Formats: sequence, C-alpha cells, structure tokens
Amino acid sequence: MPGIPVIAIDGPSGSGKGVVAERVAKALGFHLLDSGALYRVLGLAAHLKNLNLEQDQALAELARTLDIGFGENGPDSVSLDGRDVSLDIRSALGSDMASRVGAIPAAREALFERQLLFRQAPGLVADGRDMGTFVFPDAVVKIFLTASVEERAKRRYKQLIGKGIDAILPALLRDLKERDLRDSQRPISPLKPAEDAVVLDTNDLSIDEVVEQVMDLARARLAG
Repeated sequence: MPGIPVIAIDGPSGSGKGVVAERVAKALGFHLLDSGALYRVLGLAAHLKNLNLEQDQALAELARTLDIGFGENGPDSVSLDGRDVSLDIRSALGSDMASRVGAIPAAREALFERQLLFRQAPGLVADGRDMGTFVFPDAVVKIFLTASVEERAKRRYKQLIGKGIDAILPALLRDLKERDLRDSQRPISPLKPAEDAVVLDTNDLSIDEVVEQVMDLARARLAG
C-alpha cells in the first residue's frame, strides 16, 4: 500500500510512545498500530499454551493464527480468542514474554505481515521498536522517543498503578534494564533510532509538549 503515509514512533519501554502515538493518530484521523500489543498477546498466548519458545515454527504458526481483537471492549481494550486480556498483557509477565518472543526471528517475521495490514488510508501512526527501521522504512515521519531508565520506570509504575495492576518500582527498574539490553542486542531489528529519525529526549517534557513537537513535524512533512 505505497503512498499511504505512515508516522513511525519508536522507543524503549516507558518512553511514552504509546500515549503519544494514540493522541497523534486521533488528531490526524489516522489509523493506529500498537505493535507492542501484538508481541504482548503472542507472548501471553505462548505462555498460556505452555509453548516452548525454542519451537520456532510452532511459535510462528501461533503468531499467524492469533485471534486478536482491538477496541472491542473499549478504546484501549485488547482481546485474545474473545477474552479481554488488556490487563494481562500490561503485567510484568506480559512485558517479559513480549521481549522474549520479540527476540525470535520466526515470530518477528510472522507478525511482520500482520503489521503491514494496518497501513490503510488515510494514514497510519505506528508505535513500537522497529517501525521506522524495519516495518515501515518509508515512513514520512520517524520519531525515536527516549528517556532515562529511571524516569521510564517511574512512568511505568504510575501507569500500572493507575490501571489497578500491582507493581514494585525496583523490580520494574530491573526489568526495564534487562529488556533494554535484550531489545538492543537482538540480532533481528534491534532497538535503535532510524538514521533519518528525529530523536526526542522526553525526560523533561510533558506528554503535551512531546505531542506538540511530533504534530508540528508531521504537519510539515505531510504538507510537503
């Protein structure tokens, strides 16, 4: 579907990319792809099925046949096989499993095709870790959001507590450090800014300020 504009927003866990992507998509009237949710649902499904992650082909087949639903029980809801798993995939287990399956090439390849289908008119805002480098390398706007691991751990803690999910800050900090290491060192689509991405350090920026900067860039690029 060349010609349909894509805005790619990448970054590590807790950088704010999900909230920013959602708000930018709404402002522009674009579709939204939360690629992290796909990996989280796959990781949860593999866990529920007691699937050995070393079984590459079985994991790839599971990725291709996942019955995933978005927005069926509310704007931010995610379902697996008709069951709401919105809270399950945001748990520590969900984050850990997403990072583990995301390091498996067969799983990434299977989910790659599903992600491409989200590119529909009038446009798409895609957030993840390799949207601008691998999935949508022709994106008209590429943003890489970052922040210190300590700041990201605090944000994730507030987010989880706000959703009614138990969380322990030191454990979140440790998990984020481990996930950053896995995501940045995996052999396929490692976490890194695209060469032509605009890198935004969000340590001292509010969500409104980040959204404003992304929107300014998006409007300029789309107009051009």
